[in-house]
Amino acid sequence: MSKNLLSLVYSDLKAAMKRDPAARHFFEIFFTYSGFHATFLHRVCNLFWRLRLKFLARFLSNISRIITSIEIHPAAKIDEGFFIDHGAGLVIGETTVIGKNVTIYQQSTLGGLAPSVDSDSQRNIKRHPTINDNVIVGSGAQILGPVTIGKNSRIGANAVVLKDVPENITYVGVPARKVESKNIDESFNPYGMSEGIIDDPNKKSIQALFAEIHLLNQKLDDMRKHIDTTIKLPKAETISIETGNKSKSRREK
Repeated sequence: MSKNLLSLVYSDLKAAMKRDPAARHFFEIFFTYSGFHATFLHRVCNLFWRLRLKFLARFLSNISRIITSIEIHPAAKIDEGFFIDHGAGLVIGETTVIGKNVTIYQQSTLGGLAPSVDSDSQRNIKRHPTINDNVIVGSGAQILGPVTIGKNSRIGANAVVLKDVPENITYVGVPARKVESKNIDESFNPYGMSEGIIDDPNKKSIQALFAEIHLLNQKLDDMRKHIDTTIKLPKAETISIETGNKSKSRREK
């Protein structure tokens, strides 16, 4: 192993120790953390991939997927301090680029859009996300296509991201939308959760509909009052008496 590979592995151990309160020492992380195992095996596979031993890289990465339930393409570029918490069901695509000190939780996908459509035209092009430094991706999040996630950003659990995300911003929901609060640089928020006001277009539409209904009700009340004050309608009792008299006179005839 190269010195660079060893330093990357050491940075991954430190990242797990720093971000997981359940971690007690490096020995425990090295032997019991499936997220660390997947990252360690990926770094070996990526080394083989760069040495053009691509079949061997894919073969080992497939074994890693079977053992850890985490699928990382050997061509994906992952920088130091990478931490996969839990990790089962995680998928990282071929052209993904991940920066320093990134945390990703289980069931997340860093995938491409429509890879099965005209596959030949998509070979050797960037079709997976770029995740910059200090990003946190919550469990179940889907980041799809060649989008860029800015530094220190947070992607909430189960969010679906199809567009670029700026730096220092939290995005949540389907489709993902921003939370109106900025993150502290390099702060750690488990599962990408942040406090703030959510920019929810659906909520705005519903509120606008309620306001319009209230306005229409007011207009109807005004029209009813105007009719009652300006037009004198006969009382119901008078109408019934007149109708009865007409019926009586017809019978007499």
